[in-house]
Amino acid sequence: MMAKRFLSVVALLVTGIILGAILVSGFNWVRPGLADIFLGSSTPPVNLNADANSFSQSFIEVADKVTPSIVQIQVVSEVENPHSQFFFPFQDFDMPKEQEGSGSGIIISDDGYILTNNHVVEDAKKVTVTLHDKRKFDAKVIGNDPLTDLAVIKVNATGLSEAYLGNSDNLKVGQWVMAIGNPLSLSSTVTAGIVSALNRGQLNLIKDSYGVENFIQTDAAINPGNSGGALVDLSGAVIGVNSAIATKTGTYIGYGFAIPINLARSVAKDLIANGKVSRGYIGVQIREVDAALAKSLGLDKPSGVIVEGIVEGGAAAVEDVRRGDVILRIDGNEISQPNQLQSYVASKSAGTKVKLEIFRDGKKIEKTVTLKPKQEEENAEVAKNEKKDDTENENTSSAEFENIGLKVRNMTNSEKSTFKIDEGILISEVTPYSSAAAQGLSRGLAITKADKQEITSVSQFKKLIDGKSGGAILIEVTDSKGNTRFVGLEIP
Repeated sequence: MMAKRFLSVVALLVTGIILGAILVSGFNWVRPGLADIFLGSSTPPVNLNADANSFSQSFIEVADKVTPSIVQIQVVSEVENPHSQFFFPFQDFDMPKEQEGSGSGIIISDDGYILTNNHVVEDAKKVTVTLHDKRKFDAKVIGNDPLTDLAVIKVNATGLSEAYLGNSDNLKVGQWVMAIGNPLSLSSTVTAGIVSALNRGQLNLIKDSYGVENFIQTDAAINPGNSGGALVDLSGAVIGVNSAIATKTGTYIGYGFAIPINLARSVAKDLIANGKVSRGYIGVQIREVDAALAKSLGLDKPSGVIVEGIVEGGAAAVEDVRRGDVILRIDGNEISQPNQLQSYVASKSAGTKVKLEIFRDGKKIEKTVTLKPKQEEENAEVAKNEKKDDTENENTSSAEFENIGLKVRNMTNSEKSTFKIDEGILISEVTPYSSAAAQGLSRGLAITKADKQEITSVSQFKKLIDGKSGGAILIEVTDSKGNTRFVGLEIP
């Protein structure tokens, strides 16, 4: 009997020990309580220092403070003949005559003026603005400027959160920026990147010879719907109006472009005051100065823009600015690209005086030019080359310059008549990948001047080229349509 009791006690003890072991080790048979669950490491892998925390906080504060100044714009616009290329003889379709689009805008006054892109509100029948706090207002288009792709609209409201407009002239490549807008109808979206380039032009976004393209390039993500939104620095200052993207897909693939706020501010003031822009024009056709052209002109480095055409009676012509002049500075601002000069002048009204620093015949001179309105500039004509009444030369002698990849020959009377010139020689061949080809010379162009001398024959041109061995020569070429330009050729 005692033995049985002893065995029962031992069995109970063994069972207790086994159950205790099971409870302690788990074996996944018993679930732990919530208080016993600990997930992930107890410490972060990196402890941010004060500088890193402060840098991150800058983005947070800018997003928080600036986003209320950015609005979403919904537009209903007319569609012109949406199916005009089709003909349906026996069917009566309801052709859509309207379409809806969206974009962004920047509140620039607390009483309802909003800056956006022209392409956002162009041809709009109805414009609706949604604020950050979800209030909606009908808006009126105050004025637009297709040449800069800017527009101003207004809502009937007060006490709005207006943005702070900074100074885009102080921007530096590599500077951190944020893009704020409503891409792809995703309201109040913030992206970040850097300024990847300044003064970006020749993008052909504005299809007008007077169009102003002088964009800030950024890698902050910009997508459809961001148009008209703000590009801001880390102080929260708006330094650009987001306008376009580089894309083959219709969405962001790396780079966006913004209109500098200094230009946008000037345009907005004009639109609010007058409903249109009273822009001044300088009356010149200009081109970038490359290394070969700089050397041929006697400049110590490529800088400025060369004047290739002067509008007769225009602002520049009145002050004796000449073809072949190189504009180095305007109002003290250094110029290296045509769109820099164009953008600066576009920010000035007609009647404004600007000071030009010009390089001419090895010397620097200054000219003060009073800008004229567009209408006067368009009524004037671009100055033609002065013609000489010399006897035409039927000689068809030619010459080849292998070291620059160029062949030329004398012109016939009929060819001179076609080009509407009195003297010149014809480029008959350009070697691919040669220095002549690199400077944009091609077969069929006429050389009318070299080293600032009228060219009457191939032999004269050959003497000038031979005399520039080891240096560079400035030549002037024209095509059969009368378009002329300067070219610098380095002579090995």
